[in-house]
Amino acid sequence: MRLLVTGGAGFIGANFVHGSVRDHEVTVLDALTYAGSREALAPVAGDIRLVEGDVTDAELVTKLVAEADAVVHFAAETHVDNALADPEPFLRSNVVGTFTILEAVRRHGVRLHHVSTDEVYGDLELDTRRRFTEETPYNPSSPYSSTKAAADMLVRAWVRSYGVRATISNCSNNYGPYQHVEKFIPRTITNVLTGRRPKLYGSGANVRDWIHVDDHNAAVWRILADGQAGRTYLIGAECERDNLTVIRTILTLMGRDPDDFDHVTDRAGHDLRYAIDPTPLYDELGWAPKHTDFDEGLRATIDWYRDNESWWGPLKDVVEAAYEERGQ
Repeated sequence: MRLLVTGGAGFIGANFVHGSVRDHEVTVLDALTYAGSREALAPVAGDIRLVEGDVTDAELVTKLVAEADAVVHFAAETHVDNALADPEPFLRSNVVGTFTILEAVRRHGVRLHHVSTDEVYGDLELDTRRRFTEETPYNPSSPYSSTKAAADMLVRAWVRSYGVRATISNCSNNYGPYQHVEKFIPRTITNVLTGRRPKLYGSGANVRDWIHVDDHNAAVWRILADGQAGRTYLIGAECERDNLTVIRTILTLMGRDPDDFDHVTDRAGHDLRYAIDPTPLYDELGWAPKHTDFDEGLRATIDWYRDNESWWGPLKDVVEAAYEERGQ
């Protein structure tokens, strides 16, 4: 299959490309902003075509889509704190970029899989067993999640109005190699590795449903291969942990006191709890996560960051300076 992967130099996209090059011809389109890097694709650089460009560039996107059998659309601005500070890039990349992709696949009749987030559903109460399903109403609560919700709605409209062959996946929080150090788990790990005290928003009661990036990408492949056009599939590993537990687990695994961190002012509008019901993926597409031991997955992730400081080291001081300016 000839694949066009947008955002393929970012965290989830790069891991997807790593797992795809053996059996497929892969072209990556990435703007190579701060969140994407050639270094993330270095292990497969000789096996792919990397095109530096913006997903909103209609001429470029149309040309690349015309050469593909399928498009996997990861490209997005994703960091909630950045969206709160300046939402404009999120509107441009997440909404206009998705529109640009949709018009190109419509014109050329190319299969599309659109990668989204569980944050479009808002949040759940801490004291409930309810989980997000395909029928959960959208209720985004941040500039980031509202732009992803808008993108999802565009995909659904293009499926219904124009017959575009597209699927959507909404995934829970990912962790693993090549995740930018602005994110919670790699920031905590690299703070320890650089002698900084880790930071925790508020009390740390907020719950996330964690999934290893390789499991996420395996699910994307199952959907791309056998998913029903027009369907939304929720990807999750049924691994709920509150942020306090996560930071204490990382500290313990790294040989530190589990309370050796600082509480900082909570994020504005911080969602309480995310939880995914992945039953349709299990029952209909035969997918199941392989990384089911969260502590073991964290241990492997810690080892990766310890062994790859040359990748994240140049980013660290800039990220921490930005957090310090915001008091976080």
